Amino acid sequence: MGIFVIKMPDIGEGIAEVELVEWHVAVGDAVVEDQVLADVMTDKATVEVPSPVHGKVVALGGRVGDVMAVGSELIRLEVEGEGNVGAEGAAAAPVRAGAAAGASPRAAAAPARAGGVPAEDVSAEDVPAEGVRAKDASAERAPAEDEPGEDESSAEGAAPASKTGGAPAREAAPESRPAASPARAAPAAAPAARGASPAMRTPSRPEGQKPLASPAVRRRAWDLGITLQYVPGSGPAGRITHGDLDAWLARDRNDTSNRTTATLYESHSDETQVPVIGLRRKIAQKMQESKRRIPHFTYVEEIDVTELEALRQTLNRKHAEGRGKLTLLPFIARAMVLALREYPQINARYDDEAGVVTQYGAVHLGVAAQTPAGLMVPVLRHAETLDLWSCAAEVTRLAEAARSGKAARDELAGSTITVTSLGALGGIVSTPVINHPEVAIVGVNRVVERPVFVEGRVTARKLMNLSSSFDHRVVDGMHAAEFIQCIRRHLECPVLLFVE
Repeated sequence: MGIFVIKMPDIGEGIAEVELVEWHVAVGDAVVEDQVLADVMTDKATVEVPSPVHGKVVALGGRVGDVMAVGSELIRLEVEGEGNVGAEGAAAAPVRAGAAAGASPRAAAAPARAGGVPAEDVSAEDVPAEGVRAKDASAERAPAEDEPGEDESSAEGAAPASKTGGAPAREAAPESRPAASPARAAPAAAPAARGASPAMRTPSRPEGQKPLASPAVRRRAWDLGITLQYVPGSGPAGRITHGDLDAWLARDRNDTSNRTTATLYESHSDETQVPVIGLRRKIAQKMQESKRRIPHFTYVEEIDVTELEALRQTLNRKHAEGRGKLTLLPFIARAMVLALREYPQINARYDDEAGVVTQYGAVHLGVAAQTPAGLMVPVLRHAETLDLWSCAAEVTRLAEAARSGKAARDELAGSTITVTSLGALGGIVSTPVINHPEVAIVGVNRVVERPVFVEGRVTARKLMNLSSSFDHRVVDGMHAAEFIQCIRRHLECPVLLFVE
C-alpha cells in the first residue's frame, strides 16, 4: 500500500488561491476514480475536484471555508501500490467545470438571503415577493385571512428552500472533520404553541382539524393572544363563540402563557455563529471592495409609469400567449440603452489602478438577481440589439440559470452597467451599491398608485422611483441627473422607446 497525495489544482486564468466550499468525502471513506472529492470556488464559479485514482481517504488538507493556495495538499489517499509520495510533484487533481453560477447543486446549502426578489420583475401586480416569510401550515392564521379578498401572493411567492445534492457526508475522524455548517445543525426544540396554558398543552380537537369560529371571534382571539386550537367550542359542530373566549380567559387570568406577551417578551440568550464562506464570502468581499474604492452618490427621481403600464398590459393581452409575458424590466432596459447613447461616459468601467476609464458602445446590462446561494449578476449581453420580447426571454433564461447553478462563467462577468430591483418589495428609496468596476447602477423601486395633480385636477397615477448610484470620480452630478431624466422621458412617453 502507498500514499497518493492530490494537490489543489490550477483552475486557470492566473488564479493563485481558491476557497474550499464543500467536502464530499470524509476520512476513512473509500473513493473510486472520477468520484467528486470536493467543491472549490474562485470568484463566482464553483468547480468540482474528482479523484484520479481509487483509494481510501487518509487525511483532508483543509476545512470548509479555508482559502488554499494552488498546489497545496488537498487530500491524502491510501492506494494500492507505491503511491506518489516522494515522487516529484504529487498529482494535481483534475477539475470539472461545476456550477459556474457560484454554487453547485451540492454547495447550494449556503443560507438564502431574505427579501431577495429577481430583478427581472418589477411590477407589484406581476411578481410574488421571494423571501417573504412562508406561512407555517400548523400555525394559526391571522383572522384577516379568513375574510373575503385575502391576498395570498406572499405564500405563493415564498422563496423555495435551497436543496443540497448528493448523498450525505459520512462521519469524519475528529482530527480531520470539517467544521459543521450551522445550516445542518439540529433545529432547536419548537416553542410551545402560543396561547396554550401549561396545564393544557393538548389541543381540544384532533390534529389538523381547523377550529370553527366566525371572523369576529378569530379577530378577538388574535387580539387577546389566544390560540383557538386549544379552546373548546360550545356552539354548533364545536364552533367557538365569544362566550368560549370569556370562559377560557376566566380559567386563569394570571396565567400569561395564553397571551401573546408570554412569547413576545420571553428572554433569549442563544447565539448562532454563521461562517461567511463560499459565495457569501465572495459577495461580502465584492461589496466591501465597491464601497472602499468607489465614492458613491445616489440620485432619486419619481417617474409616472401610468402610460407605460397601460402599454405593457395591452401588449400582454395581445401577445403574451405567443411571445411571452412582458414585465417592466425590458422597457427600462430599452430606456437605458437609448439614454446611454447620449451619455456614453456612464456605460463604462473604471480601472482606478491604471487610471483609465473605458467607455463601451455595447450595452452589457448586468441584472442583479437573488438566488438561494446569494446575490448574482448575470449579464444581458448586447442589450442594444434586443427587442422587448427578446430581452424578456433572455432575462428569464439568465435568472433561471443563476438560480439553478447552471450559468456559465462568461454569463456572470463583463457587465458595463447594472440594473437592480426588489420587485414588489422595492420600497420607496434605496441606495444600491455599484458593481465594481462599473461606474453606475440603476435601482428600480416598486410601482404605487397615488393621487397626482394633472392639469389642475386630482387623478390616480402609477408612480415609480428610480434610485441610482454613480461613481463620483467619473460621473458628474449634472450628467447623472441628465441621464436619469432622459430615462424618465422615455418611460413617461413610451412611444419614444421605438423611434429614433
